[in-house]
Amino acid sequence: MRHAQEAVLESGLAHPRQKSTVLHEQRKGGVPTIVMGGFVPDATEQVYLLRGRLLKFGSLYYFNYSRHGFSVDLFCAQLDDLVEELRVLHGQQPVLFTVSFGCGLLLEWLRRRRRAGRPDGLGGMILVSPVACAEDLLEPGTHKPTTLVGRALKPYFEGTVTDAGIEKSRAVFRKMFEAGAQNKESLHTLMTRGELERLRHGVLDAIQSIDAAGACERVQALKGMPSPADYFSPENLPLSDAPALILYAEKEASALAENSPTRFALERAPRAYFSNGTVRVVTNPRGTPVQHASLIFHVFNFLPPIRAFYRGLKKGKLGARA
Repeated sequence: MRHAQEAVLESGLAHPRQKSTVLHEQRKGGVPTIVMGGFVPDATEQVYLLRGRLLKFGSLYYFNYSRHGFSVDLFCAQLDDLVEELRVLHGQQPVLFTVSFGCGLLLEWLRRRRRAGRPDGLGGMILVSPVACAEDLLEPGTHKPTTLVGRALKPYFEGTVTDAGIEKSRAVFRKMFEAGAQNKESLHTLMTRGELERLRHGVLDAIQSIDAAGACERVQALKGMPSPADYFSPENLPLSDAPALILYAEKEASALAENSPTRFALERAPRAYFSNGTVRVVTNPRGTPVQHASLIFHVFNFLPPIRAFYRGLKKGKLGARA
């Protein structure tokens, strides 16, 4: 089904270069998962070590954002089409597995569906290290951002990014990945040398090949999203009554601003936004602290709450949907 995305393209609100690539792995099981990653890497690499676990519950769909542009309108339309296809053709309600920037896209999509009076059609949601507005990365009124990601992306938010600035942001994301990859002892328990090389190639290729338009439009999409505090009212909430699991890392400081409004809202009032929502902080008591969205290098720490969430869905223990 492509009705919604075709309508957006025909209206001129978006361009074909901004269209995400949706990849699909078919499996038996009644709980399909749609993965929406952060700025980088692609969704396929984001859940590289979780893939086998997720496929036990049903098919996997990966939203890999275009490397040559981005449109929130077109993304939401593509997600509309996919969720509708699963509902109509397969009678399924998918889980949306979202990471960092992908969590912001989820919140925006839910806001639009609610505003239009359309049910979300979801079986559940997982939000890992949510980033949903510019203030999550840049403290308002702060001259110099306090986080590594904030410093890399500040020129994009200000519209002053240069070729040198783009290369600097690439270097930051490469550095963040390579820092995790230095933990050799942990990596040997996670994957073989060949698997690590394939993963490294996929991640670094995505970072390097996102062009100026792709990078700028992704960041501008985040800039255009409101803070969750801006729509904190009974008229706008809850966004969904589907089961929702919100996971923060114990050490979010490399990415999230200290006064992240999204974190404040979701930790203080999760059930206002998701009537069947819970929040957990993922820790690693026996090794390096869990970092922002570190689903690769701290997969064993994220796995227990994620596995429990899916098992609860399968057994119908996480709340009934109307």
